[in-house]
Amino acid sequence: MTRVSLVSLGCPKALVDSQDIVTNLARNGFEIAQSAGVNDTDVVVINTCGFIDAARDESYDAIEDALAVHEHVIVTGCLGSQAEELSRRYPRLTAVTGPQATAEVVDAVTGVAQPSGNVEYLMGPEGVRLTPAHYAYLKISEGCNHGCSFCIIPSLRGALRSRPIDAVLREAERLVDTGVQELLVIAQDTSAYGVDLRYEARSWRGRELRSDIVTLAEALGEMAPWVRLHYVYPYPHVDRLIPLMAERRILPYIDMPLQHASPGILRAMRRPAASEAALARIQAWRGLCADLTIRSTFVVGFPGETDADFEMLLSFLVEAELDRVGCFTYSNVAGAAANRLEGHVEERVKLDRQEMLLEVQAAISARRLRERIGSVVEVLVDEVDERRALARSAADALDIDGIVEIKDAAGLSPGDITLVRITGATDHDLVADNVGRSLDVR
Repeated sequence: MTRVSLVSLGCPKALVDSQDIVTNLARNGFEIAQSAGVNDTDVVVINTCGFIDAARDESYDAIEDALAVHEHVIVTGCLGSQAEELSRRYPRLTAVTGPQATAEVVDAVTGVAQPSGNVEYLMGPEGVRLTPAHYAYLKISEGCNHGCSFCIIPSLRGALRSRPIDAVLREAERLVDTGVQELLVIAQDTSAYGVDLRYEARSWRGRELRSDIVTLAEALGEMAPWVRLHYVYPYPHVDRLIPLMAERRILPYIDMPLQHASPGILRAMRRPAASEAALARIQAWRGLCADLTIRSTFVVGFPGETDADFEMLLSFLVEAELDRVGCFTYSNVAGAAANRLEGHVEERVKLDRQEMLLEVQAAISARRLRERIGSVVEVLVDEVDERRALARSAADALDIDGIVEIKDAAGLSPGDITLVRITGATDHDLVADNVGRSLDVR
């Protein structure tokens, strides 16, 4: 049987694309290797990321490693959109395709290897999943309509293309029926969902549902124990999601990439330039939903960023008291408009500012976590061994936030939703005792 291995790089949205590739390869009779890039496979498919320099370098390393061992290497994904450059750099590549090119990848594999038979029986109705059984990514749209000066996503993945609401809900229903406890809703711009469809209404279970993010979130909350929203751009209608969080119809968690707080830098980034409005909305949201967790990401060292701009960002963090923060140093991305801006910041200054911001945020995070000691919270168990269980609360998104370490793992299994009492905290994580009562939350 012809075996294909897949290396999936980049963000969760790319992982969903990888799942689609693997599913279609299996449906076409190819066995999928359990370990990415193993030596005894016939073909290696590399789903690349090309968003920033570090991601491009990781993709190049993966390609070179695969070519050193395998005869047939196929490159797809964001970096694959630069096919001419890749083919010049690596003339031995079997094929190069851009993102969301599942059919082209299957054709390329079929061109160099013969399918060995029907292996579709290995899959459930939802196809091949590359995540554990208790959580799944649910991609609701592709592409982006923004023109941020530091980003090339629209040129890599195109303009916004939303899935009709009934198609999203059918997939979600299949996932929940297989035991998924947490749906991680993703897109390049989740809160823009449905704009391109003109919010078309579709029939679902005898109801006419509008294809917009609020209606979708409400419907998902009716079928899945946990629904978490990622990449929520702060449009005005996002305010309407907060009552759903307050009522626990979806998790009280919002991942909102603000990028900066200086009006001048935000204008240069081509982002909304009113940090005062962001503060007012955050305060209003917390008034409606007291335990709302807010996560954001910021870029330091953007061209033209002065000491005063950076101090404005630090002041915003102190006032906003965000729960979770990621920080990246600016780097040029091939094709991005920001490359041509004046006032590029020295690398040493970028790194100093990143370290300072993370220190300020660590103190904020640690204090907010200490305030949770003694409380009883609901958690989803991810891993269990003989000594402990690792879990996440509503405040903890997979892979990017903290964890809750449960000291007594007796009777717990991955996918359990249970109550724990918080007994300790670090800068980013919590320690807890299992209260011992699993919740039937459906």
